[in-house]
Amino acid sequence: MTQGPKGGVLHKRGDSGYEAARLNAVWNARKPDRFPDAILLARTDEDVVSGVQWARENGLKVSLRSGGHSFVGNGVRNGGLLIDLHQLEGDIEVNPDAATVTVRPATAGPAIDSALAPHGLFFPTGHAPTVGVGGFSLGGGYGWNSRTFGPACLSIKSIDAVLANGTFVHADDTNHPELLWAARGSGPGFFAAVTSFEMAVHPRHEEIRRTTHAYPIELRDEVLGWSYDLLPSLPSQVELSAKVGYTPAVGQPAVNVTATAFCTEASGLDLLAPLETAPFRERALRAQVNVPTSMTELYAAADSLTPPGFRWSLDGIWCEGDVAEILRKARPIFDGIPSDLCFVLWMLWGHYPERSDACWSTQATLYLSPNAGWSAAAADLQHELWAHQALADMGSISRGLQFSDNNLADRPDKGLSDENAARLEEIRTRYDPEHLFRTYMQTEESTTALGRSRIRKPDHG
Repeated sequence: MTQGPKGGVLHKRGDSGYEAARLNAVWNARKPDRFPDAILLARTDEDVVSGVQWARENGLKVSLRSGGHSFVGNGVRNGGLLIDLHQLEGDIEVNPDAATVTVRPATAGPAIDSALAPHGLFFPTGHAPTVGVGGFSLGGGYGWNSRTFGPACLSIKSIDAVLANGTFVHADDTNHPELLWAARGSGPGFFAAVTSFEMAVHPRHEEIRRTTHAYPIELRDEVLGWSYDLLPSLPSQVELSAKVGYTPAVGQPAVNVTATAFCTEASGLDLLAPLETAPFRERALRAQVNVPTSMTELYAAADSLTPPGFRWSLDGIWCEGDVAEILRKARPIFDGIPSDLCFVLWMLWGHYPERSDACWSTQATLYLSPNAGWSAAAADLQHELWAHQALADMGSISRGLQFSDNNLADRPDKGLSDENAARLEEIRTRYDPEHLFRTYMQTEESTTALGRSRIRKPDHG
């Protein structure tokens, strides 16, 4: 390899700073057993341009990291150059007249929300406060109040990006429209390095209200089925979900139903009243009803679900139809929760109108997501099997996955419609004909305990 790019800090494998840069590229304590040839810590657009050009000159594939919140560490691949964008944050530019905000890829939700609030504006940031806007938005972006404003990718108005040929371009709906189409939802399959996003922003809520009920675990199927049937009657400003697993507030496993309402003057403050009509309401172990809350408190609540310092494995599928059949097929997931740190999210979404100017194209009424957390590496396989294998067995009812929780190397599924996936590859051949940028992880790239157990050769004696 030649000496290195003109800008940024380059760590080649074997250098003293390499391993720290590799480990720091992933938020999860379960670090991928994959090793890039080099890691570039970029600070400016010019650093990214120089890094892509250097990779081309040296025959290296390019992978990217923005916020580092990918649970599988998608950006950390074997070989090639990892361009780490985590220092591209700040520089939040709010334009109230145009109703837009311009942000860097590593900028996290709380910073964006704080910049928008004084202007009475809002953007559907990621639920967890540590999620960078880059990977979140490219992959769909199911955030706060997304049932009203849509996934974050649909708010992308334009991007600044470095192409595979090393050129820096601005893409909007008239200039490089196909590149922008791909940016709206292709996730880790996107074939450029985005250094800036211009996002549409929306009128802010007047107040946020939240209701939480904790029910005995023996009511699980009844509660979940009821929530599924309730969704169509709720306004889009209400987010409805349930968590099944150990609940510290009641000291036992429970079914926790949570509804969050983003109230406006027109909607009033009683959007959560339907939760009090549940036929099993009197059996709640604990309830907080229509309590005023804030974005700060919402971020903290989401952050507490997957605390740092643990090993995490997540997965999820979109599904809909006969809820009794969904519950029957999901029973091994619910019955097999490995430990108190593990849980299943039952997230009610519904349907948001698709758009022809976005490749985003998988959704359904329900997102079912097992979340495994643990401490010891020796327990990797047990937890990975629980998080992924049971969902693989539910393939017959899967409508696809969210790229934010994807583990395509161990459980292949689709994140785009067949038509949009085919169009994405056609556009890729024009923008990145040599496949400089890494795309979706493949089975042979898996280095989880689950993947290793599958690729191990059988013992024939």
